[in-house]
Amino acid sequence: MLECCASRRWAQRMAAHRPFPDLGALLAASDEAGYDLSPTDIAEALAGESAPRLRHDAPYAAHLALRAAHAEYESRFGHVFVICLDATRPTQQVDQVLAGLRTRLAHDRDEERAVTAEEMRRLARVRIVELVTAAGLDGGPLQDPP
Repeated sequence: MLECCASRRWAQRMAAHRPFPDLGALLAASDEAGYDLSPTDIAEALAGESAPRLRHDAPYAAHLALRAAHAEYESRFGHVFVICLDATRPTQQVDQVLAGLRTRLAHDRDEERAVTAEEMRRLARVRIVELVTAAGLDGGPLQDPP
């Protein structure tokens, strides 16, 4: 679970709710655990994050702009920028991240803390779906591994 969200509290809450009857229940538990994270828990989760993995065929200037915007964001808010790109085509990811960075740099700390927490919840959901799908468990009850 720590691969989905690096908060130990989140992972402990998820483990406490096992077994999950299906993917929907797993995702609901993830949301519930995510909404209950304290600022310290969110900071722990953010410490396990890195910059979004984007297509490498974007223009060099776009990558320079991304590096500069990420540095400005980290300087302003004290943590990495996280954004869930699950509904974004790979060819649009660089533009989406740049737009997100520009918008969110205008936030005050409290507003950005709320947006970051929501992005972390969305990322955890996407990662859970990816893990369950890769393990071939998306068609039935989710049990602990043997």
